[in-house]
Amino acid sequence: MAKRMLLMLGVVVIVIAGLGYYKTLQIQAAVKAHSFQPPPEAITTIVAEKATWPATMSVVGSTLAIHGVTVSADLPGTISSISFDSGRSVQQGEVLVELDTRQERAQLAAMEAQRDLAKINHQRMQQLVNEGVISRQDYDKAMAEQKQTEANVAEIRATIARKTIRAPFSGVLGLRQANLGQYLAAGAPIVPLQSLNPIYVNFSVPQQVIAQMKPGHTVRLRSDSLGNVEFTGKINAVDSVVDSATRNVQVQATVPNPQGKLRPGMFVNVEVGVGEQRTIIPLPASAISYAPFGDSVFIVGDVKGPDGKSFRGVHQQFVKVEGARGDQVAVVSGLNPGDEVVTSGVFKLRNGAAVAVNNKVQPGNSTAPRPEDN
Repeated sequence: MAKRMLLMLGVVVIVIAGLGYYKTLQIQAAVKAHSFQPPPEAITTIVAEKATWPATMSVVGSTLAIHGVTVSADLPGTISSISFDSGRSVQQGEVLVELDTRQERAQLAAMEAQRDLAKINHQRMQQLVNEGVISRQDYDKAMAEQKQTEANVAEIRATIARKTIRAPFSGVLGLRQANLGQYLAAGAPIVPLQSLNPIYVNFSVPQQVIAQMKPGHTVRLRSDSLGNVEFTGKINAVDSVVDSATRNVQVQATVPNPQGKLRPGMFVNVEVGVGEQRTIIPLPASAISYAPFGDSVFIVGDVKGPDGKSFRGVHQQFVKVEGARGDQVAVVSGLNPGDEVVTSGVFKLRNGAAVAVNNKVQPGNSTAPRPEDN
């Protein structure tokens, strides 16, 4: 019995010793895995340099035609002729639509006959009154009849002229909204007409910069739909009131638009100067890591590992950014000239990560980029 107990005890000791040895091997393997250094991350870098940028503000604007109307019928009538095509440029005074005037022309012929008769009667009465045959009262009546018939003729001619609808100013027509033979009521729309050169741009700025919004001040604008085309204009007016809800003030600029690329109602990005030039460090937008707790970049340098050896690595640096131009973002603090900053691969980095720099292909870094698909 005692031998059996000793044997069982010996077996238990051997099993426990085996388990302990196996667990020791697992712990050693885990320690080795923890100390494993991952391979360097491939990145691109740029050396930070100072640059001078004008102090500008980027705001959203909307284009507006200097002259813009929907051409409509002044008087009711049936369309007898259409002299324009949709989307065509027209000059001021050019005939667009003619309404049927047959009835008015018949009335004009009858009224012209009455006018001629009244003119002859007036001439006869003038001779008779000079001879003393008739009274001055009869002569005045004949003269009044002549003037009345002349006024009636002028009225009918004006009615005929109003049924010939002309372009009130030079511009570009929109889509036709009336058809040949259609009866138009007074005020019925026919076609939109917009004057495109020059064109207005309206935008809002905070009340703090109203003093810088002076007539003649230069503004620059771009539209995403037009690619890299930049337009330059000048401020011509500042609204006299500040919006009490937003504390912004409306500003209007006039922009030359000789090719008609800007159309009324377009969304545009407006850049307007608000002060003196400033010194910043421009970086590609891809270099900035944006986060709710602050924006940051990764700077390349020598980093010591757990074994005390140095390797090429990165450390995170918080920065303050203000404004952008094209591909670049302006860093105003947190970075020194000469720092080597990571420009791509930021999303996969962490403090102390090993990196391998390969600058054969660099991200966009231009203040006026020209995309290949423009």
